[in-house]
Amino acid sequence: MIRFLIIVCVLSFSHNLQAQTALTNDGAWCWFSDPRAVYLSGSKGKIVTGWINKYGDVYAATLDIKTGKSEQQQLYKQLEIDDHDNPAFLELADGNILAQYTWHGGNKNGMGVIQHITSRPDALSSFGGAFVFKPYSAPLLAKYVRETYTYANPFRLEKENNRLYSFGRWIGFKPNFITSSDGGKTWSEPHVVITSKIPDTNNRPYVKYHSDGISKIHLVFTDGHPNNEPTNSVYYCYYENGAFRKADGTQISTIDNLPFHPEDATVVYKATPASGKAWIFDIAIDSKGRPVIAYTRYPTNQEHLYHYAVYDKGQWVDNLLINSGTWFPETPEGEKQREENYSGGMTLDPLNPETVYFSHQVNGIFEISKATTKNMGRNWKTTPITRNSALHNVRPVVPRYKKKEDPTVLLWMQLRKYLHYTDYDADIMYQVLK
Repeated sequence: MIRFLIIVCVLSFSHNLQAQTALTNDGAWCWFSDPRAVYLSGSKGKIVTGWINKYGDVYAATLDIKTGKSEQQQLYKQLEIDDHDNPAFLELADGNILAQYTWHGGNKNGMGVIQHITSRPDALSSFGGAFVFKPYSAPLLAKYVRETYTYANPFRLEKENNRLYSFGRWIGFKPNFITSSDGGKTWSEPHVVITSKIPDTNNRPYVKYHSDGISKIHLVFTDGHPNNEPTNSVYYCYYENGAFRKADGTQISTIDNLPFHPEDATVVYKATPASGKAWIFDIAIDSKGRPVIAYTRYPTNQEHLYHYAVYDKGQWVDNLLINSGTWFPETPEGEKQREENYSGGMTLDPLNPETVYFSHQVNGIFEISKATTKNMGRNWKTTPITRNSALHNVRPVVPRYKKKEDPTVLLWMQLRKYLHYTDYDADIMYQVLK
């Protein structure tokens, strides 16, 4: 109670900041299983989101943005204590909600992708029990050797008769996808999408996805993990109608000819030792149909430079947003930080990606700010969302599939402790923005 009163007092007197509320006092998430939150089409201003708590329990929740009413449902008890295991959500054509998640590197006790589907739209209590399946292919496993299951990113394409696509890091430690033509009841064998030219089962490209829900799925990805790739670069492509294409529409590969290599896609940022390796945070499409990408450069691991890139007239217009500071996980005394590239994080407004919400260091604390641009990131107007916080605020997200009539809600993690992705104690906060 004392901490709550202090927060209210600070917010009341600091920059006229708007009220913030804890959706849960025990929740965390990673940023590579998405959408972590989605607007629901059947109701104005209602979202579904989810998290994994510090005991390893997986939860889903709805939030009525206008009333503040929330409903929560436990999906899985004691999966494992790891923030990579948060659920991702998709609204199906019939209005029911699909949730998917995985173990981190899972292949334990037959675990692969874990899925739940509601039997009544907008009713979390109707989520079915856990359906566990492995996106498995004997020929792929023979070729790529390694079998692990991490992340789930489900999408639906209306123009493909509402076929479902789900992406994750599975066979070969590489990005894979599977499809379903029956609303998630059954799934195809996996396809490996991206792989290094030289076979390497330790190499793992990281991918962020964005879908219009109609015909396209956009991908922004890296060579691998910035801990392992000293010149980790950023690439873009999109999927449509059976093929992956570059930003200019040039075909890279059909589904039948997968995988392709990072260099085959459109280069967004080519890293050098001087400019720094990179990692990715978000991708969206603006009102002109242009891909917009939010990513981080690391000239050193102590400098996390947030960049904003827009594909315009055949080239990437790439501008610096801010030097956000350094990593946010705590570093125990006498130990080396294991996740030096864990930036506070960024999210694009999916309906208006000229607006970015980002976490950065302010007086030693990670705070959330909003930045807007009218010229592809050359100039920014920045306003605070949180200030004078007692706890770090990281990994913000605006729910996907936002509509014009939807009020904007921002969600993020507020940390009491974050030593590692397996050792954390956090709240999921939200704020309705004017």
